[in-house]
Amino acid sequence: QVQLVESGGGLVQAGGSRRLSCAASVLPFSIYGMGWFRQAPAKEREFVAAIDRFGYNTNYADSVKGRFAISRDNAKNTVYLQMNSLKPEDTAVYYCAATAVIAVPSTAPMYRYWGQGTQVTVSS
Repeated sequence: QVQLVESGGGLVQAGGSRRLSCAASVLPFSIYGMGWFRQAPAKEREFVAAIDRFGYNTNYADSVKGRFAISRDNAKNTVYLQMNSLKPEDTAVYYCAATAVIAVPSTAPMYRYWGQGTQVTVSS
């Protein structure tokens, strides 16, 4: 079975930066595209960013475009989300997910495996 473990969440001031990591265990990491989603209390899970299996293509939600950057290191079986210029509305649990499709989908049903999430709180 695969296991995805997020880390790097925490409390950050508005305007600050944070980098999230997602480490894949017992996973043929390089065959999966990876995505980041987030969910705030009483809100639906929303797409944040995605990257294809080779790191050639990326996709971002309009709300984070220009502020967040997704990247991956296949040698380390890890995907990252660099978050800059953070806003209070970025506060959420952030989840990484893996998809078997050869694309950068923005919809949750396209992702097969999910991590447990890491909390990011942005204070004003």
